[in-house]
Amino acid sequence: MAKFELRLPKMGESVAEATITGWLKQVGDHISVDEAVVEIATDKVDSEVPSEVSGVLLERLFELDQVAPVGAVLAIIETDDSSTVVSSAESIIAESKDLENNDSSPVNSEVIDKVMAPLATSNSEHTNSSTSADRFYSPLVRNIAKQENISLDELSGVSGTGAGGRLTKADLMEYIAHKKESTDAASAVQESKQSIPTNVSSIPVEPMVLGAGQERIPMSRMGKLVAQHMVKSVQISAHVQSFVEVDVTRVVNWRTKVKAAFEQREGEKLTFTPIFMEAVAHALKKYPMMNISVDGDDIIVKKNINLGMAAALPDGNLIVPVIKNADRLNLVGMAQAVNDLAQRAKANQLKPDEVMDGTYTVTNVGSFGSIFGTPIINQPQVGILALGAIRKEPSVIETPEGDLIGIRSKMFLSHSYDHRVVNGALGGMFAFEVKQYLENWDVNRTM
Repeated sequence: MAKFELRLPKMGESVAEATITGWLKQVGDHISVDEAVVEIATDKVDSEVPSEVSGVLLERLFELDQVAPVGAVLAIIETDDSSTVVSSAESIIAESKDLENNDSSPVNSEVIDKVMAPLATSNSEHTNSSTSADRFYSPLVRNIAKQENISLDELSGVSGTGAGGRLTKADLMEYIAHKKESTDAASAVQESKQSIPTNVSSIPVEPMVLGAGQERIPMSRMGKLVAQHMVKSVQISAHVQSFVEVDVTRVVNWRTKVKAAFEQREGEKLTFTPIFMEAVAHALKKYPMMNISVDGDDIIVKKNINLGMAAALPDGNLIVPVIKNADRLNLVGMAQAVNDLAQRAKANQLKPDEVMDGTYTVTNVGSFGSIFGTPIINQPQVGILALGAIRKEPSVIETPEGDLIGIRSKMFLSHSYDHRVVNGALGGMFAFEVKQYLENWDVNRTM
């Protein structure tokens, strides 16, 4: 028998910690290889941590709602076969050998120290990061406080929503935002020399009193994050919309003709989404100033086209997995990426890196029967395109012999964009380019 340390794995460059949201195994339970042990949540995505070995859960080192830094030991597993177990220290030494290009010579102490240093620092900070009042602060919270010039005395006065009143990253970011808003408001008042009645700021915010037939349901963690993100986007960006009607009859007829053969050959269903994603990627290449972000008084132009794909979750929440370098994929690759991300989003199996670094977002409001919508921009992007429902309707068809009335498949594109940096001409031309690409679809295309 041997003991294995189940650690919180690295989940992306910008993810430094995760909250324990659920234990899937109790102490004494048997665990198989690759079986999920614990559910975790970051500010990007919810996921599970599987076991690398089989054995029995001996100890759980974190309680629900506690925050664990990346690399922290979450649980101890007593393994079935000690000969197949690699301890955490041995794994680190193995990684250091990889750093030496798999040299067969013994690993020297300098290499081991170099690899072990980050974990030693993390453990030290985790153990010692407390104030004189013995209040725990995670390394991430302490780093943010240091960057924002917030002293430990000031930090001790910030209310925490974590277990036992622990201060979370979300708590600190909310405090910083409110502090900045208060500072900005005070400056504005001072500059305009306007007097504010002393009783305005002291008006208490009373919780709603429930009446008959009413029920209070707490928002989920992800629901609160989405709500905060949406409000922040409306506050930051000047939202403007352009609407374009598209005749997608050629696309509909082509897909009907090839979808069975496509699924048989590729093992993937061919939905309309990858076709629309291809059109959007094409339009972004033609209009790169839609593939940007705003940073203060500067514009950041993104060289990679990473398309976010808004997906509704079974619990009613929303997540946006990202198709990286979408312009480099053919239709088969796009269909595989769309189907894979959609399936894993519903199964809560997305990795943090897969919902990061999007440069433009597409949302399919038509899947719920909506003809068009006015979506909110996914910060820090400057545009989002909503795909409306495809409908058959009578339409005027222009021919060399004259105009005719026929049945056509049509849909609306709703383009929301940030009017601070995208004017109506660019926002309209971008949507029109997507329209042109779809209406000129090659009906003889072979994928």
